[in-house]
Amino acid sequence: MSKFTKEDILKQVEEHNVEYIRLQFTDLLGTIKNVEIPKGQLSKALDNKMMFDGSSIEGFVRIEESDMYLYPDLDSWIVYPWGGTEDSRVAGLICDVYNTDGEPFSGDPRGILKKVLKEAEEMGFTSFNVGPEPEFFLFKTDAQGEPTLDLNDKGGYFDLAPLDLGENCRRDIVVTLERMGFEMEASHHEVAPGQHEIDFKYANALTAADNIQTFKLVVKNIARRYGLHATFMPKPLFGVNGSGMHCHQSLFRGKENAFFEDSDELGLSETARQYLAGVLKHAKAFTALTNPLINSYKRLVPGYEAPCYVAWSPKNRSPLVRVPASRGVSTRIEVRSPDPAANPYLALAVMLKAGLDGIKNKLEVPKETDRNIYIMDEEERKAAGIESLPSSLKEALDELAKNEVIREALGEHAVEHFLEAKEIEWDMFRTQVHPWERDQYMTFY
Repeated sequence: MSKFTKEDILKQVEEHNVEYIRLQFTDLLGTIKNVEIPKGQLSKALDNKMMFDGSSIEGFVRIEESDMYLYPDLDSWIVYPWGGTEDSRVAGLICDVYNTDGEPFSGDPRGILKKVLKEAEEMGFTSFNVGPEPEFFLFKTDAQGEPTLDLNDKGGYFDLAPLDLGENCRRDIVVTLERMGFEMEASHHEVAPGQHEIDFKYANALTAADNIQTFKLVVKNIARRYGLHATFMPKPLFGVNGSGMHCHQSLFRGKENAFFEDSDELGLSETARQYLAGVLKHAKAFTALTNPLINSYKRLVPGYEAPCYVAWSPKNRSPLVRVPASRGVSTRIEVRSPDPAANPYLALAVMLKAGLDGIKNKLEVPKETDRNIYIMDEEERKAAGIESLPSSLKEALDELAKNEVIREALGEHAVEHFLEAKEIEWDMFRTQVHPWERDQYMTFY
């Protein structure tokens, strides 16, 4: 049942003195875009008649087919607690992207996730629930408001003030999110200095992906008020932990958690084990989407609590997938590799697709790994059947290019444009001369 009708939204515009509305959507690389309209154009937008130029958006269409339409999701209506003035407010709606013929645009990340969710529904699963845990760093800004590499605290995991000087900023973020309707579960300082995590309640995948994008906007806006720059870059600093976005996930049939089986030794159903097997099988390929930056692979290295190996465990945190201790309705798996730079719509779509493939093909999950994989040598890992995740963006792109299941989840338009953009990114990085090279070689050769 919808939370808002067109009439509800128009009424709230008047009640909250909303003057401008941002029609928000996400490009293929995960960047939030928006078309801002005055309130006089809102009725037109709510009737799905707001057009924009798709040729100017990364991964969308060519200039000769540029006209596209934004279809607002009425349930995403929100009045922002920032922007505007005392007498006028700014609100927002998250939109799907459609072609001029009234068909969903095949390259719209939100539409791609919807397509895979429809596949799950056709298999009898009414809900794909996701609990994301995005982490971020807070850096001081300079006199011009540009980010520096100076951290605003020296805190560590679960520290309090005075070590955690980001506490007030983090609390303000939580309060703002609650005002916007988020159900918050926890917030705390993370392992590295200047690093923070805020967890919000699980939701169905589409809402979860929308929430991640809204969360990023809130974090960056509130941080700016404190003279700080918030970054979701996976590994901004050498020698400390990077930022992840662990994704807890489960499938439901109505109110029944399809991952729970009381008679199983670990409380996992056959469905859960098959889903898990699919995730492990396709992990190398979907890593291109869950870890989409050159920088992502500076985080996926041994020694910093990020997974590097394709394995699972009911308790061990070194593998790719962990099964948290909660059972019953809370039974779930936690995929630990994604980072917060990922396009959440595409990341959730490919992980779900991988799991559904496991269920469809009744894949058998490999034996769990209870040892610390980081201290196992290559021969021990090989004997245990443990493979490594891609060690670079290029390796991940190669895995994606040859994986038909993950390609099908994305569709050929998105695959083609994503690979093209990321191959360019890789080639720019590969051909650049980096400061490390000059430091190492200039005086020796």
